Amino acid sequence: MSEHQRSVPRVGMVGGGQLARMTHQAGIALGVDFRVLAGSPGDSAARVCGDVQLGDDRGLADLLAFAKSCDVLTFDHEHVPEPVLREVEAAGAVVRPGRAALQHAQDKLRMRTRATELGLPCPRWRAVSAIEQIEAFGAEADWPLVLKAARGGYDGKGVWVVADPAEAAAVLARADDAGVQLLAEEKVAFRRELAVQVARSPYGQLAVYPVVETVQRDGICHEVIAPAPDLPEDKALRAQELAIDLAHALDVVGLLAVELLETDDGIVINELAMRPHNSGHWTMDGARTSQFEQHLRAVLDLPLGSPRTTAPYTVMANVLGGADPDVYGRYIHVMAKDPEVKVHLYGKEVRPGRKIGHVNVAGDDPADLLARARDAAAYLRGDQG
Repeated sequence: MSEHQRSVPRVGMVGGGQLARMTHQAGIALGVDFRVLAGSPGDSAARVCGDVQLGDDRGLADLLAFAKSCDVLTFDHEHVPEPVLREVEAAGAVVRPGRAALQHAQDKLRMRTRATELGLPCPRWRAVSAIEQIEAFGAEADWPLVLKAARGGYDGKGVWVVADPAEAAAVLARADDAGVQLLAEEKVAFRRELAVQVARSPYGQLAVYPVVETVQRDGICHEVIAPAPDLPEDKALRAQELAIDLAHALDVVGLLAVELLETDDGIVINELAMRPHNSGHWTMDGARTSQFEQHLRAVLDLPLGSPRTTAPYTVMANVLGGADPDVYGRYIHVMAKDPEVKVHLYGKEVRPGRKIGHVNVAGDDPADLLARARDAAAYLRGDQG
């Protein structure tokens, strides 16, 4: 191996999903070596990455072996158990974000506790393990309530809206059977959902993206409008300040995505993610530096790129699987109808409701862009009527 090859850092991403696939794309342009720990050769990233280790991306033995071949480890997901991360760090691996930071994205109770300690705006919440505690919280916060699994929930999984104590008791019983810790939150009356991403390097440099509007259906992000239309400047600045404050306080290295709720009274924190995030896919075609390149820059402690937009607005729409798996057969028609639409497919087996790609379209009119993105995503899904 030449001196040049040895001097190039090797980033290892734990998990072989679409986030790893798109981070790999960004790594090619940066000229860094990129490895993936994937569970299967059919995983989204494993299909395109030239350097793949197959194994258990949550298991200690495979993670330790993977870490030995990498200069820095980062994550496609947040499901590596904390005790495993502790052992990997103890073995000397450079893990970014580190275990101490990542636990706040893995555990909603820890996140809510820390955000409350920092004085940051959150819904009213309480850790609950008995129906009496839920009833007492319901009397304080009013019904309906939102019950959440403290760990493991995503894309709407592990979240239940309960109208009364009877519904709450049913959720609690299932959680007890599965050994799941719950927290109860007030059901916030919000105008819309927002998100903001900030990148932070070990040096402490920060780059914050514009606040975006996200459209959720059944717990899944369907659309993102960047920047969020008609968002008052003071609210936008406050949202970015919240993300910056969290990144510093939690010692995040890499990308931090903060999901927010816009209310009549201001902004409240909903969820956190410490990795590239669905709310940032628009950056691939709408920002000077994509979220995937920015994440790599941050974990490698490189100077961060500009988060500025390249157009007044960019709209992202997720492509969900439909009944017809021949997505590629419809691809040509989307290109022909609207050449400005950018399609990103993940190489995943098509299943109804599964995220298999996304489309981006940039321009001046958010309503027009949203209509075009929806049309392209629906056609790729197979909804051609």
